[in-house]
Amino acid sequence: MPLARDIAPAAAPLQGIGEPRRQQLGQGATVLSLELEEAPLVCIEFWCRAGSRFESEAESGLAHFLEHMVFKGSRRLAAGEFDRRIEALGGSSNAATGFDDVHYHLLIPPAAAAEGLALLLDLVLEPRLEAAAFDLERQVVLEELAQSEDQPDEVALQHLLSLACPDHAYGRPILGRREALLAHTPEEMADFHGRLYGANRCVLALTGALADAGLDAVLESCALSRLAALPELPDSAPLRVEPGELRLTLPRLESARLLMAWAMPAACDLDGVMGADLATSLLAEGRRSRLVDRLREQLRIVESVDLDLHVMESGSLALLEAICEPDELPAVRREIGAVLHNLTAGAIGPAEWQRCRHLVANGYRFSLESPAGMAGLIGSQALWQRRLPLAAPLQALDGWAGERLVEEIMPRLDPARAAVLEALPA
Repeated sequence: MPLARDIAPAAAPLQGIGEPRRQQLGQGATVLSLELEEAPLVCIEFWCRAGSRFESEAESGLAHFLEHMVFKGSRRLAAGEFDRRIEALGGSSNAATGFDDVHYHLLIPPAAAAEGLALLLDLVLEPRLEAAAFDLERQVVLEELAQSEDQPDEVALQHLLSLACPDHAYGRPILGRREALLAHTPEEMADFHGRLYGANRCVLALTGALADAGLDAVLESCALSRLAALPELPDSAPLRVEPGELRLTLPRLESARLLMAWAMPAACDLDGVMGADLATSLLAEGRRSRLVDRLREQLRIVESVDLDLHVMESGSLALLEAICEPDELPAVRREIGAVLHNLTAGAIGPAEWQRCRHLVANGYRFSLESPAGMAGLIGSQALWQRRLPLAAPLQALDGWAGERLVEEIMPRLDPARAAVLEALPA
């Protein structure tokens, strides 16, 4: 049988996509611009290293709470004014807080992009944090937390993360603890913003129809160009997954869940991340993947089985979820172990290897098809000082072969190295 390394490279060049233009503003804020001639819109994304892992224990939930408060106005914008003006310009906005970073997102027609950029930077960099709005938004955040706690799937996942990462920020909820949220003050939030939103911790990513958007004039005089640099904070400890088991019953859970978590290479290790992506795709992406084929198609003991790679800066996680009837849990665990063992002990055929390589390569290419996908990619990479060409993931993909995957990645997926949670309907 031919070895996987004999298969021709799958990493075709990225046609028609150049590399982003990079510039520095003021005291070090990075701006990346990538013209996409056929795009009908401009995407503006502001990224900051200000995710939940930068919170102290007392600051639990403050990063996400601040993301909410940013939209409650700035020194020059009244509450709700940003949304009204952006919508009037034909744009839309959103934001998201993760463990590592927070980003603010704006899609807008090219003719209105300059005004939209000025509004977004004003809002993000000079939030008002008014006491009355703070108290009202706290209730919104608490309601979001209550809704999360009322979703059994989310409760189970948080229990798994707490079990797997007991001494790491990745094991704590991004939404925060209720008692901490109740104690937060506008002054505390202002200190958090001032400690993290610095020129050297921020990146602005601009993609789409930039040629006639007039953004350079805004950048010369915007708040980002005046933003001061801040002292760098110590890095978080590398993520370690603690093996262990937990069994719990949850109200309103309709089917049993088997959840498993393994440690995978950190985001800075592109080669390792691509290997982990190949492994999770080979195991659980599509009907012909090994776990799906064995557990759902052949044995029919699960409703679904997924294995997703969550790439993060201190260390990534491979998270498995199998949904089944409660009395099938022992068989599901046994068969998952057998599939993983068989892959570790056996070979990967050329057709199977080519399939999973194409899945990973095409998934990456698809992420570059929209201005938003491109802005997210170049923004997050620049935020963590990774100066990689856009084709770098595809080039890294061609460094992997089936034998290497079995030797280097599959031992990480040993069930004995996993945190395991069994969730049962109450």
